[in-house]
Amino acid sequence: MNLLIWGAGAIGGTVGAFLHRAGHDVAFVDVAPDHVAAINDKGLRISGPIDEFRVDARAFTPQQLAGRHQTILLCTKSQHTRAAAETLAPFLADDGCVVSLQNGLNELAIAEIVGRQRTVGAFVNFSADYHAPGEVLFGGRGAVVIGEMDGADSQRARALVEALADFDPDAQFTDKIFGYLWGKEAYGAMLFVSALTHQSIADALSSARFRPLYIRAAQEIVWLADKLGITPLGFNGFEPALFLADDQPGIARSLDALVAFNKLSAKTHSGIWRDLAVRKRATEVSMYAPLLAQAEVTGVDLSLTRRWIAMIGEIERGAREQSLKNLEDLRADFV
Repeated sequence: MNLLIWGAGAIGGTVGAFLHRAGHDVAFVDVAPDHVAAINDKGLRISGPIDEFRVDARAFTPQQLAGRHQTILLCTKSQHTRAAAETLAPFLADDGCVVSLQNGLNELAIAEIVGRQRTVGAFVNFSADYHAPGEVLFGGRGAVVIGEMDGADSQRARALVEALADFDPDAQFTDKIFGYLWGKEAYGAMLFVSALTHQSIADALSSARFRPLYIRAAQEIVWLADKLGITPLGFNGFEPALFLADDQPGIARSLDALVAFNKLSAKTHSGIWRDLAVRKRATEVSMYAPLLAQAEVTGVDLSLTRRWIAMIGEIERGAREQSLKNLEDLRADFV
């Protein structure tokens, strides 16, 4: 398959390197000139417990790119989706497609820009981190799912699954891609709460004192999904149906499974934590803005969600430290 990876960081760099090594025609686009230069000069290096290798690949900044491309895998942070989609649109073939390998419900924004018929949904939950120009850590495997926005069983979606099997043999097709995306929104809420501290994901989700907070964070998102008639789907131990039913024994089993899953990864902390603690940059928290707007319309209580979003913003601005005290403050009001 001929693929253009738009965003060569954690997700795009990892997937693209594996597909390049498997023989697909892969080129990378990234807005960081030093990353692009490093890939062109010495290749893209993947490290970690899953595999270690380097691929000699072509990389471009958007200003250097030319031509029209059949399949573009969009792998930027969620907050950069609209700008990235507007920039890549002139490079997309008329009968091509953009595939969103991102967090959030970005397919909706992409479809507004390139058209619904040229947008394919995707869900990924593997762990990876950008470490330095030309270097990406692949920390652990996780779900990889492809599906059309309307649930159709299309040839192009099946072809994408077949190609992505060269990255993860368990890549799968779904006719319910938004179910997975909403499931990730609920799981992501727990990751955002964990990033208010310096705890690892596994330590955070195994904390008896703060588990009620993590449960409530996920539940608020599944409550909203249920109100909207959407059924969030589970993955890698996370079972949103148990959270919706408030099945406490089942929820405990699901959280234990998530702890076990995350302990398998060399990436101990979320990308959210890394953005705050290491890279000192904005997180993807803006991807929850549409959910807050829907909650206003439907009357669903997202009070905890609003509070942790505000706290994340304060940490981004340097007005709050990452600390367990943040969870103590939330616990006083929500447990």
